[in-house]
Amino acid sequence: MSHTEFFPIVTETGEVIGRESRAYCHSGSFVLHPVVHLHVLNSAGALYLQKRAENKDVQPGKWDTSVGGHVDFGETVEQALLREVREELGIVNFEPVFMLRYKFTSDVECELVNSFYTVYDGEINPDPGEISESRFWTFEEITKAMGKGIFTPNFESEFSRLEKENLLPINRQQVFGET
Repeated sequence: MSHTEFFPIVTETGEVIGRESRAYCHSGSFVLHPVVHLHVLNSAGALYLQKRAENKDVQPGKWDTSVGGHVDFGETVEQALLREVREELGIVNFEPVFMLRYKFTSDVECELVNSFYTVYDGEINPDPGEISESRFWTFEEITKAMGKGIFTPNFESEFSRLEKENLLPINRQQVFGET
């Protein structure tokens, strides 16, 4: 017996107006469904990225946001964020900071992205079923690798936007308020 995963269908403000299966949402239907992203920075200001496992149905083998996952039907954005961070990285004690919400359309789906960051120096235990590799990247390394097919298009788009709008703390002064 297979398990069908359902996602909420939402308006651009996040109001739930229906539900559809994961397969339908990823089939080119372009129904808007919510996801969560968490950017994990360490206290040195480096950004933790994950390389998506080859078995992922969207963007396999590409480097991506620290944590990214769908909101399940009946779940809040906050519940989904806590669940995804625990499932993907084994992190349970962190302070998420909301940055922005935006609509992202790929060639197969349309997502309402709820993006957060956290500063975290604890142990990280990536799920090998979800993540084939992971490590902290400096912002300079990320910038040099942009546009070379290494990252997911969503990550490149979001990272550029966060940098442009100065939403991610990129050094110790921004992370800790040091002068």
